[in-house]
Amino acid sequence: MADRKNGMVQAYGYPSNAGTSQIVSRAVAAAAANSHHSSRGKSGRNSKRYSVSAFYSMAAEQDNEVEDELAQAQRSLRDLKSKISGQSKKNFVLERDVRYLDSRIALLIQNRIALDEQNEMASHLEEHGVENSDSFPDDRRMQLYGNFFFILQSEPRHIATLCRLVSLSEIDTLLQTVMFTLYGNQYESREEHLLLTMFQNVLAAQFETSTEFGSLLRANTPVSRMMTTYTRRGPGQAYLKSILSDKIKDLVEDQELNLEINPLKVYEQMVAQIESEKGFLPADLPRSVTPEVAAENENVQKIIQPRLEKLIEIAESFLTTIISSTASVPYGIRWICKQIRSLTKRKSPDASEYSIAKMLQNLANRPSYAKESYMLPTNPFVEKNKQRINRFLNELCEVSDFYETLEMDQYMALSKKDIDINITLNEIYSTHTLVQRHLDIIAPKEKDHLRILVNDLAPAPAQVSRKENKTIDLPLFSRWEIPIQDLTTALMSENNITQNDILYMETKAIYVQLIRSLPHLASGPLDLDYIAETAATTKDAQLVRKGIKVKDMLRELEDAGVIDHRDHYKLLVEEITQELAHLGNLKEKVRQESDSLEGVYKTILDHNNYLKSQLESYKAYLQNVRIQSGGEKTTKNSVGIGVEIEGGKPRKAPKGPPKGPFKFSHNHLEKDGVITESTVPENRRPNIFFSITSPLPGTFIIAMHFKGRDKPILEMDLKLDDLLEKQQDNVELLDLEYVRLNVTKTLGLLNKTFQYGVPDSTHAKLTFHCDWRYCGSIEMKAMASRPDRRTDNTQLRAFSASQNILNRADGSSKFEFVHQGSTSVICSVSGPMDVQIRDEKLDEATIEVVVRPAKGVATTREKLMEGILRTAFEPVILGGMLPRTLVQIVIQITKDDGAILAASVNAITLSLLDAGIPMKHMAAAITAMIDRKTNDLVLDPTAVELENAKSVHTFAFDNVNTKPMVLLSDSEGLFSEDEYFSCHDLCFEAVEKVQGFFRVAVESKKEKELQQTVGH
Repeated sequence: MADRKNGMVQAYGYPSNAGTSQIVSRAVAAAAANSHHSSRGKSGRNSKRYSVSAFYSMAAEQDNEVEDELAQAQRSLRDLKSKISGQSKKNFVLERDVRYLDSRIALLIQNRIALDEQNEMASHLEEHGVENSDSFPDDRRMQLYGNFFFILQSEPRHIATLCRLVSLSEIDTLLQTVMFTLYGNQYESREEHLLLTMFQNVLAAQFETSTEFGSLLRANTPVSRMMTTYTRRGPGQAYLKSILSDKIKDLVEDQELNLEINPLKVYEQMVAQIESEKGFLPADLPRSVTPEVAAENENVQKIIQPRLEKLIEIAESFLTTIISSTASVPYGIRWICKQIRSLTKRKSPDASEYSIAKMLQNLANRPSYAKESYMLPTNPFVEKNKQRINRFLNELCEVSDFYETLEMDQYMALSKKDIDINITLNEIYSTHTLVQRHLDIIAPKEKDHLRILVNDLAPAPAQVSRKENKTIDLPLFSRWEIPIQDLTTALMSENNITQNDILYMETKAIYVQLIRSLPHLASGPLDLDYIAETAATTKDAQLVRKGIKVKDMLRELEDAGVIDHRDHYKLLVEEITQELAHLGNLKEKVRQESDSLEGVYKTILDHNNYLKSQLESYKAYLQNVRIQSGGEKTTKNSVGIGVEIEGGKPRKAPKGPPKGPFKFSHNHLEKDGVITESTVPENRRPNIFFSITSPLPGTFIIAMHFKGRDKPILEMDLKLDDLLEKQQDNVELLDLEYVRLNVTKTLGLLNKTFQYGVPDSTHAKLTFHCDWRYCGSIEMKAMASRPDRRTDNTQLRAFSASQNILNRADGSSKFEFVHQGSTSVICSVSGPMDVQIRDEKLDEATIEVVVRPAKGVATTREKLMEGILRTAFEPVILGGMLPRTLVQIVIQITKDDGAILAASVNAITLSLLDAGIPMKHMAAAITAMIDRKTNDLVLDPTAVELENAKSVHTFAFDNVNTKPMVLLSDSEGLFSEDEYFSCHDLCFEAVEKVQGFFRVAVESKKEKELQQTVGH
């Protein structure tokens, strides 16, 4: 109930004030907890229940009478939180729309890519090899897993419950995933606080269910396993290393040091030494004796005494070092200690401090010396330092709670655009399996978000082999609006058995807030009844609500036996006093929170503007995809929708004549498998036909006609992306009332009939195209016809490029020479990044180039290309600006129909631009050849033409000087000096078209970055 109401506060028209929503969510959560107590018989009273509407009425009251600086700062903070929550909801809606359009664009693009090209891309794009389609989740499941792990991370009660349910054989694997993956960012406060919240839940549950202290924190319990795993994380190991490493090092390096004080072992060593020195043993020294006889030996005692003194001296030194390091102990470890102390006190509220200390020592498995009498001489050291150790343990527990900070963390998280985790496939599938197995307990309600996601994910896949167990970056995002949860909502679940602990913590938190708001109440001994009554009778509406609420909560805790008014709530007063000691001035804290949230609000507003511009870009891009997929003929001056020409206006969607109608008989479609089921009577099927019209690109009207009638029997409007989505969701049939169509066959029919296609990049953000028919030609000797139907030896093939096509690279592009055949390369740039010491250059970046063939492994040809490309781009990249780093360039050849080196140069330039690597200039390359039979110069030759080449020449030029400088010159074959310079001049004249192409890419990228900068 708490989760639903907390979400309804902003989603369904309830008051949107941040303070209001927090009050109501806390009230509803407490009411749910109270109801749960009553149902379990823990509370024997019928406490007054405020209805939800009453709480909303109280929350709506204005506290205008309070005008001091603190009240103003608090109201300002509440208003700011309200704005953040409202703006976050708007951003959530925009992000959902952007993801929807992105999925539609991807579907249209995938529809066009040929099957062989899909296979090549799938095998070459990622560096880590081919992913098994059976084990690797598709895009839809990846999104669902992103939703799934977002809920597990942001609502730790699910993991807390799961930790109590899994078997001991499963707990270690689960904790490994939770500690190092789900909450793997060990120095990020939000993740750390959520993890500690989960700890609190599990600790409270174990203390609640244990019948004796001897069973607590044993090695075979979930809590002890959790603490062991938690302390082995980075902060815990760093603490131990910084505090003890020097002392342990000195101890180990002292070769002469011997601290053995076991009399029996000392006796054996002494006897062995005497025997080795004299060659025999005296009669009064038998080889084997009992421990008692060995302990009474005077020589043994003389050996042990200095060792014992040294041992105590070293132990004293270690103990002093540890005790003096309290401030260095990681916060999480100290907070867990605090919870154990608090829970122990509540477990036995009547026990004395000594009894509690004794119980805690038993929990720590303090050893007994009954079986090791030789350790008895160390007892004085233990007794002497007992008080020091107790003080140290208590000081460890003296840390403030993070509950208020947790709410702040959630607001700060709203400003983060990307949350992701690095996780393996087996970790995903293992967690999915465990949650699915215990789903009825973790999420018992049908409308629980976690249950909905697990049902959508279907059965969890089996574990994969080590070779297939890939590590992936899984983006986390919410499928639903994210409410700002309070402590109770974060901890509480329907099956939770520790509601008293949750109620206790919230009561303590409210009293701390009341005392800080009314500081005069802390001047003397704390009287909790008086504090609540004072707050309930102030003129501040918020304090009134808290005073009324905490009085009710105080009575319920007493009825449950957690606290007792006869001792003036001693336990609770002590914890409140300790908490106040750690908290600073409330007004200053409110101002600090306001300053932090102002930055969050600005970031969210900037992100909102960015999302709006991205949404418009996606809409225009989607329409362009539909237009291009409609097979429209491009003209020399054509531009896409949403592209603004200087001095003109943005182009709108064309309204050309509709395509079709194309007619198909019922029998024809049935024969081709398009119609799978039909209710049309057999004798009427010869008179039935279907017409398909495309009034707009990507839009179809399918009409069913009966011969001789003007009006169709039925009509259905379809969009290409709707059909593709059905295909992706494995929806096999499309229902047209009288007939049912096979979705895949229908798509094939539409693609074939309307010749649908889309741009070549599956993730292109910037796509450019140059048609060879408008590239012009250079006045040279012409051939009648070239193999690819170009009519002139000096014509370039059409070339196209897409940038930002790979998600994991810093920069990427795809460059193609396209006509009848095609040459295509994909380039990724990663960097600047860490470089291995052996390759490190002190004053510049290290450039690494890797070339991968379309099929098979790299040969000498690819290795030669790597050297040529590295030599060409080392002077182009401003490596002096990136010293001691690595810039890695990977070229993947997907198709080779000539001029592969030139295509690689052009792809690298675009990828470096996309990655933002500083360059002196852009490099553009062209290939030319000399025909062996005719001695003609041929520009941009194909593979067929290269078979007749006398020599082949590739040139790359810069774009800075009036006369571009040669950056690369690679020649193969036999040629004269005149022929070489003729090819140089031919390429020099043609390269301007590629440079112009690059300028368009740069301007487009600058314009997009400018829009984002202005938006931010």
